[in-house]
Amino acid sequence: MTATGTMRIGEVAERSEVSLRTLRHYDEIGLLTPSGRSDGGYRLYTERDLERLLLIRRMKPLGYSLEQMADLLRIADALAADPDDAETRARLAELIADAQERREKARIHLERADEFIRLLQQR
Repeated sequence: MTATGTMRIGEVAERSEVSLRTLRHYDEIGLLTPSGRSDGGYRLYTERDLERLLLIRRMKPLGYSLEQMADLLRIADALAADPDDAETRARLAELIADAQERREKARIHLERADEFIRLLQQR
């Protein structure tokens, strides 16, 4: 961590277990823009940036597209600005239901993978 309380891209990559290439890509497409740049042009991230990245990382196993991830981040930002906004709360409820459905599908896939492994081990 730098003296200003920010982190360079390498530290963020290490702490999040996300590659440097992925972080640069997220910056290029506007999914996760660093909070600042050093005098030398290095990307500088805050703890809040890291939290957003970890949220993105948690969406990946559920098969969310980059566009869907960006939408979820917009909803998170809107809730932070106005936690009582009914329309945003409704959108969040839809996302929760979708995430639960995706998780259930992932659970079924994992069950089938376990079954496959057991069949192979029996041979």
